[in-house]
Amino acid sequence: MNKEKVFITPREVLRSNEIPSVAVYGENLPEVWENAVLATMEFGCQMPTQYDQDFDPQSKVVTMMMTVANPFAEPRIHKAIPDSLEGLRDYTKEVVEGLHAERIEGWSYSYHDRLTNWPGIIKNTPFGEIEIPHLNQIQEIVNNLAATPYTRRAQAITWYPLLDSRHHEPPCLQRVWCQMINSEEKLLLEMNTHWRSRDAFKASFMNMFALTELQKIIAGEISEKINKPVEVGRYVDVADNFHIYGSYIRKEEMSGFLKSLEKRNFEQRTFRTDAPVVKEIFSQ
Repeated sequence: MNKEKVFITPREVLRSNEIPSVAVYGENLPEVWENAVLATMEFGCQMPTQYDQDFDPQSKVVTMMMTVANPFAEPRIHKAIPDSLEGLRDYTKEVVEGLHAERIEGWSYSYHDRLTNWPGIIKNTPFGEIEIPHLNQIQEIVNNLAATPYTRRAQAITWYPLLDSRHHEPPCLQRVWCQMINSEEKLLLEMNTHWRSRDAFKASFMNMFALTELQKIIAGEISEKINKPVEVGRYVDVADNFHIYGSYIRKEEMSGFLKSLEKRNFEQRTFRTDAPVVKEIFSQ
């Protein structure tokens, strides 16, 4: 962990086992993600979860803010993701394009559906089936920023209280917020995402990769509307409960991850998206 790029609430400020707040920054996605996972392991408080087994140790938890200065700086993919490159490709398409949309009836939600068809499926609420107009919030972000680049109102939410407050699998992602800035005579689209809960080790990297791809698409659509180049700016990711499950510690998955950091340099731990094997998989 590069401690020069990690900021933690001073221990003397917190009472015993309070959730520390951690801020991590770096140039690219893998660098920031590594530092966030390592900081959670080192500084996280102990907390049970609703998914623990009786024999699992408690989870390690922080409130996390990750800042990626250049989301498309290479390398962009960490090899320690819990899925294959094909899995990362398909997950990204689910979030960005609505891949597997035909399965949504069997899911409690999908991010693509909530962002582009809010509130999405609303048949099984505690109050029965409810009909309200659905909204493509991503298109609203594009329209708002194209009309007023400095607006502070360009956001999309996922939460549907009538359903999610009582569901056993509510969305982790809560909100996407975007704003345009002028930087060195360039227009940049900056994005913040806000999460109520996050699996730091097995979900957060894939989440960030997919959301930055969405950031790029939004920038491109704004560019078309205003007939000016719009580039991707920094990405900020805020998680209220950023956790590493105790089962990962019990199964020694975390110790395996830590050993890999010792044995391999950063280039060996990551993929470039312009590498032939990655380009071939992501082109399918």
